[in-house]
Amino acid sequence: MSLKGKNILVVGASSGIGKSVAELSIEKGANVFVASRNQPEISGCTYLQLDVNTLGNQLESLPDVLHGLVYAPGSINLKPFHRIKIEDFQADLDINLFGAIKVLQACYSRLKKAEGAAVVLYSTVAVQVGMNFHSSIATAKGAIEGLGKSLAAEWASIGIRVNVLAPSLTETPLAERLLATDEKKEASNKRHPIGRFGQASDLGHMTTLLLSDEGSWITGQIIGIDGGMSTLKP
Repeated sequence: MSLKGKNILVVGASSGIGKSVAELSIEKGANVFVASRNQPEISGCTYLQLDVNTLGNQLESLPDVLHGLVYAPGSINLKPFHRIKIEDFQADLDINLFGAIKVLQACYSRLKKAEGAAVVLYSTVAVQVGMNFHSSIATAKGAIEGLGKSLAAEWASIGIRVNVLAPSLTETPLAERLLATDEKKEASNKRHPIGRFGQASDLGHMTTLLLSDEGSWITGQIIGIDGGMSTLKP
């Protein structure tokens, strides 16, 4: 599987899943552009400073053709529903949904010119499986799933594929508090039918497959990368 010569934009690559995607894409020969608030410790890529909440013309320096776009920013705001303020819901929507919309609209013409581009977005297992205290993030990510499927239908005729990956708990800085002790890690392992929680590379490998020519017949899918959490009950 190769991404040689493909121009790939990874938004939110300073850590976690986005960083894994960027590193794997570089290994597979892509020309990688990373856009985030903080510059990641990744060699071999072009960095663009970007805060999706204040997106202006920061992406204008991208090449005229983009073969892939990965939108990885996310949030984890786990509280009882009655304690979540409207401002909290809005913040989750801003980073997860509206940030993605703004980036996709800014990059649309570049993706169209590729005549075979791929977009990968991220949801959460909590959209498929109801989970305590996940109402805000599940709302935002549920909207991402709707956006992804709608765009996949709308853009199929111009050769842009759109897929959404829905992970369960994955070891990233964002989830650090949820995996802070050996006891929490073991409890999380036991909750997953496959016997372990996720790693950023689990999402990274599937993402690069979807970006590659080998993934060219996959579009409009919500794919659970979740150790069986959404579908299995051993």
